[in-house]
This record gives sequence, structure tokens and C-alpha cells, in this order.
Amino acid sequence: MTRLLLAVGLIAMLGITTGCGPQSEARQPGVGAQAASRGAVGTKYVYITFDDGPGPTYTPQILAILRRYGVKATFFEIGQNVRKYPAVTRKVHQQGHSVQNHTYSHPDLRKVPAATFRSQVQSADRYIRAQTKSQPRCLRPPYGGVNTTVRRRAAALGKTIKLWTVDPRDWSRPGAKVISRRVLASVRNGSTILLHDGGGNRSQTVAALPTILRTLKARGYTFRLVSCSGH
Repeated sequence: MTRLLLAVGLIAMLGITTGCGPQSEARQPGVGAQAASRGAVGTKYVYITFDDGPGPTYTPQILAILRRYGVKATFFEIGQNVRKYPAVTRKVHQQGHSVQNHTYSHPDLRKVPAATFRSQVQSADRYIRAQTKSQPRCLRPPYGGVNTTVRRRAAALGKTIKLWTVDPRDWSRPGAKVISRRVLASVRNGSTILLHDGGGNRSQTVAALPTILRTLKARGYTFRLVSCSGH
């Protein structure tokens, strides 16, 4: 009996484990650290979004830049532009980007009757669906125009409203350097960045995009598609 007690005491002093329970991890100190490291990879992320396309000039240029940097983006497209340039929408979709609803003709949804609201959303859906074979679930109201009525009507049509958190006002054409500086100064983990590939001359947005993507990647950000079931 005395020998047995001495043996048990010796085992405890040496820290020998049987491989069962939480102590088994103590034999492999690197495992926990490696797992934590894997869990941390990709935790910094942003959403890059483009409004008002598609268009025959700037959307393809933006697609080429996104492809060069291996980035996926979400395009909130206007139905009447999809109708004019269906092949561009197909290309956006085929390259793995998300195509979502930005209404048919870009009205302020706060100022339209219910029938017009429904027509604007459903018409855009129809043209997008014809090119992507997928039903848009996100709705980005033009001008960011949202109130209780807009949210209620959108929900009735099965749409989740998605706005943005970083707006460099690229549509005002302040210069490519200003656009990139505004984005990079404001971006945070989980930010949704608003840019434009349609609605006017977007050459400055095209020129700013490589700097934005390159810098965000250097800062450790990854890029996600906007999810309409919540981020």
C-alpha cells in the first residue's frame, strides 16, 4: 500500500497525464496557439460595393482590377441598365461577384406610392434574374433613402436593406487620390465601402481602386460579399 501511494505521488510530481480530459492539451503547447492563429486569419474584413451600373465602359474596367487583386465585390445594379447591358451583368455574375437590387430607374423610394415601389423592385429583380439565374435578396435604396415605410415595403417583398458605412463621394469626382484617401482614412473592420461603376464618368473611381485594394490587403483585410441574411 505504501509503495502504491509513493508511485501515485511520483506521477503527480512529474506531471504525467493519461491523455484524457483537458490535461491532454498540456502535452502539446503549440496546438492551442496554432488553433488560435487559424481562427484569427481573415477576421479583418470589408465589403466593397458598387452602385448604379452596369455600364459598358467602367464596369469592365473595375472587373479587371478586382480580378487582378483577387477581390470579390457586390454590385447594386439598376434594372434599366441591366436591360441595356445584359452581357455586362452576366460577366459580373460569372466572375463570382454578387449582383443585387438598386431599383429599376433610381427613384427616391421614400417618395413613391406602394405600387411604384413594388414595380421598381420587381422589375429590377426580373432583369437581374434573367442574367444571373438568381433572385436578388438585397435592396439598396437610391440615395440611401430609408424610413419605416421603405423598410416595411422592402420586407414585404423579401428584401433586406443594405446601405454603407464608408462614402468617399466618388460620384462628385473629387479626384482619384481624394477618393482613395477618404476610403482608407475611414475604413474599419466590417466596413461597407460605397463606390460607383455607373451614373456618370467613373474614371476617377477606376483610378483609385487599385490603391484602395492594395492598401487594404497590406493592412490585413479580406473582402466579403454582402450577405442579405445579416453580416
